[in-house]
Amino acid sequence: MTSTALLTDMYELTMIRAALASGVADRRCTFELFPRRLPQGRSYGVVAGTGRALEALAEFRFGDQEISYLAEAGVADDALAQWLAGYRFSGTIRGYGEGELFFSGSPVLVVEGSFAEAVVLETLMLSIFNHDSAVASAASRMTLAAEGRPIIEMGGRRTAEWAAVASARAAWIAGFASTSVLEAGRHWGIPVSGTAAHSFTLLFDSEQDAFASQLNSMGENTTLLVDTYDVDQAIHTAVELTGGKLGGIRLDSGDLSTEVRRVRKLLDSLGATKTRIIVTSDLDEYQIAALRGAPVDGFGVGTSVVTGSGHPTSGMVYKLVARAQSDDPDALQVPVAKRSTNKSTIGGRKTVKRQIGDDGKATAEVIGIDITPRADSNDRMVMVDLVRDGEIVGAEELSVARERHERARAELPKTGLKISRAEQAIPTLYVDSTGDERANVYLAGKPPANL
Repeated sequence: MTSTALLTDMYELTMIRAALASGVADRRCTFELFPRRLPQGRSYGVVAGTGRALEALAEFRFGDQEISYLAEAGVADDALAQWLAGYRFSGTIRGYGEGELFFSGSPVLVVEGSFAEAVVLETLMLSIFNHDSAVASAASRMTLAAEGRPIIEMGGRRTAEWAAVASARAAWIAGFASTSVLEAGRHWGIPVSGTAAHSFTLLFDSEQDAFASQLNSMGENTTLLVDTYDVDQAIHTAVELTGGKLGGIRLDSGDLSTEVRRVRKLLDSLGATKTRIIVTSDLDEYQIAALRGAPVDGFGVGTSVVTGSGHPTSGMVYKLVARAQSDDPDALQVPVAKRSTNKSTIGGRKTVKRQIGDDGKATAEVIGIDITPRADSNDRMVMVDLVRDGEIVGAEELSVARERHERARAELPKTGLKISRAEQAIPTLYVDSTGDERANVYLAGKPPANL
């Protein structure tokens, strides 16, 4: 087992060290991981990383090597070292199901436990959810633009090696068809894809020899890269070698919108009417959307998806929203909130329902503060149990998250399906327990003074 315990910031251990000395480290608290707002132009976000976070939590242990390092670095004194040696998260974690949509203010993860055992998870949870959700959010927009045509994730060479594995996982949740990253296929069971690069063609004395070699090894259903030299000549060669039965060609350069139409006509004229056209070349959701009317059978996306298509983080934060007023384990937790300009938080323990209209489309994200929002017949509760009294209960097959995403996205109103210049698809509303629900609803980011 490889410990994940040092995948954290020093200030978390600094806080625990001081809290232990002050006698408040065991005080019951609730932390919340949430985005203050969606990136500009985005109508929704996609939760991803839950499965990875649960795996990381299971391996969050401070062994002898970790504690020795912390002691030698002056981070841990004897009291902290002793506490770390026995660390096991014993609290409760609830959150949005993986693949679910989120909006401004959505409590994607709610962690309840002692201050010390919950605060030490801050960086680990943020690093996973901020990265994976950014990738999944971009990937969802891409699959939306592709309108059912498959997309291959191929960004492994455009990010750090293990980030590539996480990115492939997040993209698959959001509807990508496969990945080029083999470790993602091995660890997560994601379908893998890949054929050849320009270097393979350049290895041979002729393009015909290169194609013949690939066809001999991979069969006629393989995809040949045809733009190393002359596209038209390459297509003629490929069709001749396969008698018109070539599985696919890949275009990686040029004006794709114009080129794919011309290439489709050429393939059809040569009798290769069933040969697929796959396009790559630094695609993003906007370029995919621009190719909606073109005869493209599939896409390959790399840089844009693993970098969140311009938004490499989801902007999520991890904040204390409630705490007990005494060290009694059964003490009632009261809301606490940060009030600084532009970085305020809304205190209280949250429960969420997705308000659904009679047409099956979402109309609002309703967040109850220390209450459970009243649900009508079409509404659904969003949060699920992930960890209960220290036991992981929310582990699930990756296919479940993929299916959840598909269902949740299908609930979006038409305005939420825009690719460019989009506003948040549905409003985020809050309700507390002070009276009539409607009277206590307000837009996210504008909490009344009493909250």
